[in-house]
Amino acid sequence: MAKVGFIGLGIMGRPMAHNLLKAGAELMVNDTQPAAVEELVAAGAESGSYAEIGRCCDVVITILPSGPIVQQVLFGPGGVSEGLSEGKLVCDMSSVTPVESRLCAEKLAAQGVGFVDAPVSGGEPGAKAGTLAIMCGGKPEDFARMEPYFAAVGSSWLLIGPSGSGSVTKLANQIIVNLNITAVSEALVLAAKAGADPMKVYKAIRGGLAGSAVLDAKAPMMCARNFVPGGKISINHKDIKNVLATAHELDVPLPFTAQLFEMQQALKASGHFNDDHAGYVQYFEALAGVEVKSEETEG
Repeated sequence: MAKVGFIGLGIMGRPMAHNLLKAGAELMVNDTQPAAVEELVAAGAESGSYAEIGRCCDVVITILPSGPIVQQVLFGPGGVSEGLSEGKLVCDMSSVTPVESRLCAEKLAAQGVGFVDAPVSGGEPGAKAGTLAIMCGGKPEDFARMEPYFAAVGSSWLLIGPSGSGSVTKLANQIIVNLNITAVSEALVLAAKAGADPMKVYKAIRGGLAGSAVLDAKAPMMCARNFVPGGKISINHKDIKNVLATAHELDVPLPFTAQLFEMQQALKASGHFNDDHAGYVQYFEALAGVEVKSEETEG
């Protein structure tokens, strides 16, 4: 592996950086939270500014909260691009719009630098386990260069097409994941209101056609009233906003997704914005006047 710069040590980025170290990568890291940087340095990484990372590393990976932050980190004053030289490679694993990814690719190409947009799915558990699903856009040769690093943090990775293709795939993923959680929430609220134990309802249906990775991940959290974030509502709110913006540009009506966005807005207004997205259930609980909870344990 070439020397890697890694920028963004949040819920997802921190365990991903640890997995890169475990795979033998030489790592230089940066984050706005000093404690996160200190943790990675203690594990064997070194710290550096954005420009230092661009100058010292052949491959730079970013995983940041939004497209504008990615643009600032890469191209703002003191940004990564100030240290980049021809032949280097940037991989943005953030969830952004296809337009933002293509803009990065164009700006970096002008410097002779490759770019891959490679957002991930799998949440904090997948980031810790190194089993993320990675969806990619870019040139085949740049994708091939990233594969050793993808292998350290993920269990599957696929090149979908040119720059922006990974980002649009992540938007499609977020529609499916978030609406699935919403459906689970509605169903368990109905069960609870009818007097059924929601955990037993989950156990009864998980082996049938209603079964899914989302059901298995989120139903037990709802029943245990566990809304500690692995995937914050605020981050998913940003993703769904990007979904709708992209859909509007393409004249694609997304009525269910638009309603989901307003539900997220309501949860923001009621103080649940930093809950895990299993917390969607709280929106439906408030409407129905019931609480989804169970003494039944998972198993």
